[in-house]
Amino acid sequence: MSGQHQSIHEHPQPITDKAYMFPAFFNGKVLGAKKTGRLPAMGWNSWNAFGSGNTEMLTRAMADKIVELGLDKAGYKYIVIDDGCYRSCRVDGRLANNDVKFPSGFKQLSDYIHSKGLKFGMYNDIGIALCSGDKVGLCGHEDVDAQTYAEWGIDFIKVDNCYYPWDNATFSSEANAKYTYAPNIRSITLKGDKTKTYNAVKDGIITGSGASASISGDYVTGIGTTDGTNIDASPNGTLSGELEFNVDVLSDGEYSLIVNYVSGEERGKGCWLQIAVGDMENERRYFDGLLPAADDFTDSDEIQITLKKGINKIRLMNHRRQENTLISYAAIRDALDKAAPDNDIVLSLCEWGKTQPQQWGYKVGDSWRILNDITFTVGSDGSSGSASWASNNTASITSQYNKAVIMNEYAGLGKGWNDPDMLVVGMDGITEIMSRTHMSMWCMINAPLMLGMDLRRVEKGDNIHTIISNTDIIALNQDTLGVQAKRIYCSVEPDNPDTEYITDNRRVDILAKPLSNGDVALCFINTDTEKASGVYGVTVDKIIRYIGSKMINGSSFGNARRYLAKDLWTKETSVTEGREFRTENLGGCDSVTVRITPIFD
Repeated sequence: MSGQHQSIHEHPQPITDKAYMFPAFFNGKVLGAKKTGRLPAMGWNSWNAFGSGNTEMLTRAMADKIVELGLDKAGYKYIVIDDGCYRSCRVDGRLANNDVKFPSGFKQLSDYIHSKGLKFGMYNDIGIALCSGDKVGLCGHEDVDAQTYAEWGIDFIKVDNCYYPWDNATFSSEANAKYTYAPNIRSITLKGDKTKTYNAVKDGIITGSGASASISGDYVTGIGTTDGTNIDASPNGTLSGELEFNVDVLSDGEYSLIVNYVSGEERGKGCWLQIAVGDMENERRYFDGLLPAADDFTDSDEIQITLKKGINKIRLMNHRRQENTLISYAAIRDALDKAAPDNDIVLSLCEWGKTQPQQWGYKVGDSWRILNDITFTVGSDGSSGSASWASNNTASITSQYNKAVIMNEYAGLGKGWNDPDMLVVGMDGITEIMSRTHMSMWCMINAPLMLGMDLRRVEKGDNIHTIISNTDIIALNQDTLGVQAKRIYCSVEPDNPDTEYITDNRRVDILAKPLSNGDVALCFINTDTEKASGVYGVTVDKIIRYIGSKMINGSSFGNARRYLAKDLWTKETSVTEGREFRTENLGGCDSVTVRITPIFD
């Protein structure tokens, strides 16, 4: 096993490997034996259909239905059982099946699914318990659990983020904010060739986001990483804030640093401080740990740092919310690779965008959830559950899409995939038009395609089946070039449609996706529930300007004499000699998805 691991201790352990530190998030390097080149996973997950009420019988029925409907031939391979499948406590330190719901055990279920030519997936959590409260989380048990999963023959694991001991995550203690935020800082004092005190507000520089001067103007608060789980912050940029001081010293040497602080266990004010000298790219850390609890401003012990003659940058920060989570997921990845080196297990990170996993998830995961659940109304007791097109929180198709559509630069074959959660096609509250647009969105943005409905509601050739089995649309998601679509037009954002985070759904978007044979897929989307009157289009030149560098041969595409356009839903084709592709009068929640093929004769 390689790298940095931490188990259950009184507090997070020191980080000794720079590969797990915040600056390494941006170096593009994966950790350990993490495999790259994998396309988005396709399959079925039990949560939306059955919640914690899933059973062995239902799971077998879903596997049977995947094959009966021919969905396996369309690419849906993974059958994943979510929360509620284990016994509530460990048996002799190991995971065990819930005897009532899964009486035959997981190995027999795995064998059955494999016998159908499908792959078997399970669920767990990086915390000490699952979101259901069952006390069988992976934290502290990574190695033994990985061995158990290898014995069961799993091919996929979704790992949640509840009851996590090093963060005020879902169902974890809010007091765990002591690990995720630095104390409030009033000043630092530097002792060396002379002694000088620097005021945090007057002399310090606040960088990033989240940190700010207090109302009194006497100290800096909020040093850390804010929670990215909801829809109120752009996924681009950083949610972490630091406090910097530029100090001028007369000579090289050792200096003593004293921090004047007050600590707490609440959002914005914690106990964990990191101190580094130098820019992020070249930093050297000198302190990374808990300061003693202090209810009023007090001085820390002297912390020894090394400075160079002239101006030095001293940074006070706390990136542990992200670093701890990476370490925990990396421990699982390493344990799985050690236990089952020949089993290509997909690791689906599900921490809901809390710690901006798009920055670090590629190092260990094959996909990473970007927000909280797409629906909070899951099926149970025979109900199908319901979903929404739009909402004021994460629980809707457009809430997830609005974030994912500008996250294209984080995804790719060498990284992994942004995950806006499971498909809600077939759930109550979602019309056929919404379902079609939803499917187009997820395929264009290279989201994992995990069906979430009770497949017993689907018959071959019906509307739902036609949508989820559309191989022309699925081909965009599974295209071997592996490039997430870019938004190149937005009716309410003419200048930066590809990067601006927009939550106002009264708009039309146009997405462009380069494909492995030189074609380009275009998707025109009306995110509003009302009709979008008028003409919406993009030119060949605009396509090349935005995605030309990602295309197989952008200049060749631009020099074509004509273009064949195939509507991937109606299957109609047309040829144009013009250099603009357009649609008009899009109905509410409607879309048009076309594949553009250049013609050179």
